[in-house]
Amino acid sequence: MIEQKQQKNQLPKEIQSAFTELKVLQHLKTVGFKKRFGFSCSYLFQLVFVLLFHHKNWFRMLESDRGESFPGKDTVYRFLNHAGYPWRRFLTLLSTTTIEKVRPLTSTRRVTAFIVDDSMFERNRSKAVELLARFKDHATCCYYKGYRMLTLGWSDGHTFIPVDFSLLGSLKSQIHGITEGVDKRTSGYKRRIEALRPAPHLIPEMLDRAMDAGVTASHVLMDSWFTHAPLVKEVVGRGLHAVGMVKADNKRYQIGMESLSLQELYYAATPIKRRNKGVLRSIRAELAGVPIIMVFVRHRSKKKEWLAILCTDLSLTEEEIIQTYGIRWDIEVFFKCRKSLLRLQKEFQGRSYDLLISHTTIVFSRYIVLAWQHRQSTDDRSLGGLFLALCDEVCELDWAIALHQLFELITDIAKKTSKKLSKFIQSQLQQWISGLPSYIKAYLPNLNCES
Repeated sequence: MIEQKQQKNQLPKEIQSAFTELKVLQHLKTVGFKKRFGFSCSYLFQLVFVLLFHHKNWFRMLESDRGESFPGKDTVYRFLNHAGYPWRRFLTLLSTTTIEKVRPLTSTRRVTAFIVDDSMFERNRSKAVELLARFKDHATCCYYKGYRMLTLGWSDGHTFIPVDFSLLGSLKSQIHGITEGVDKRTSGYKRRIEALRPAPHLIPEMLDRAMDAGVTASHVLMDSWFTHAPLVKEVVGRGLHAVGMVKADNKRYQIGMESLSLQELYYAATPIKRRNKGVLRSIRAELAGVPIIMVFVRHRSKKKEWLAILCTDLSLTEEEIIQTYGIRWDIEVFFKCRKSLLRLQKEFQGRSYDLLISHTTIVFSRYIVLAWQHRQSTDDRSLGGLFLALCDEVCELDWAIALHQLFELITDIAKKTSKKLSKFIQSQLQQWISGLPSYIKAYLPNLNCES
């Protein structure tokens, strides 16, 4: 008989408490993550989750002194490449649970909103990655190889929680298609088909899934790339209000019997004379039959130009519309954090589309845990500071495991000796424990020794 190696739990104390409060491992079992034999899905998920805080990738972890205590490379990659695991259902459950815990901490008068945006997912050095495509970055006017990551998040202006995402490819500029042999009944194949659909068609489905799961909000915040008449009508049809920046394109706005462009709408709007010089004009109109209010604000970097913000909530003032749209910046902070701190595109370099989906979901889960820890903390640490603190705590786990083993060894010796000697060992152990600092006591499983 070969004795199975003990699966060491390498989660820091703060992450352990967050896992329990947010029911992370329970959600994995609920949606159907299971294996017939070998290492459990819960253990492999925790292993990949905490890998980032070791400042090593999986290859370097296996080369380290503790490499023998971890599963092999193929075990982890089989877990991440599995096409049948419902990663989207897991992320939805996790985000919904977190939002339910955040909501009591937020005033009922505070605006809550869904935020929709996309960002680059670069794989410039790849050639044979599944569904790889060529896109243009409109910020730098350069082309890159990779995907468009369409993300739906929830925010109350203080805490941002990612709810759903889709890695989009392209039929027109596709470099590599769907790999043959993928079971069409699996969720992985459905995600592949979804990746070839236009982004505006996916946003209403994302909103429906979030609302069906129990996530509620009052507004949907969008950038100028998504503020178009069909999508605005879809949002309003779901009982939500759309707020988004508008660019000067072919859209026409109705005022009575007149059909005006955005430039003409600006000159038809009434100038606002207030202390806030940033708000220039506002006007009420209709877009494809939907009543809207258009607010024109001054461009910060180009004083002679203006920007237009569309809102379907006619009860808001001009200042409230601008404040609500300002919440959209939370998703930009999320994009920066997941690439700079959470190593979204660099930690695993697989060719399978399933690996991209699974690893991205784990990265989103890391951000959710960090956001919950940040919301609970009483200090003024940013997410970056909290991330570095958890990295330091992971580095201390080696001596914590050694201390735990020493404690168990002394306890076992006390049980095997006579009662008189056992009481003496227990008293000495209690005196030693009582003199330890509180942060060391937190790593001991039990402070009371049993005879």
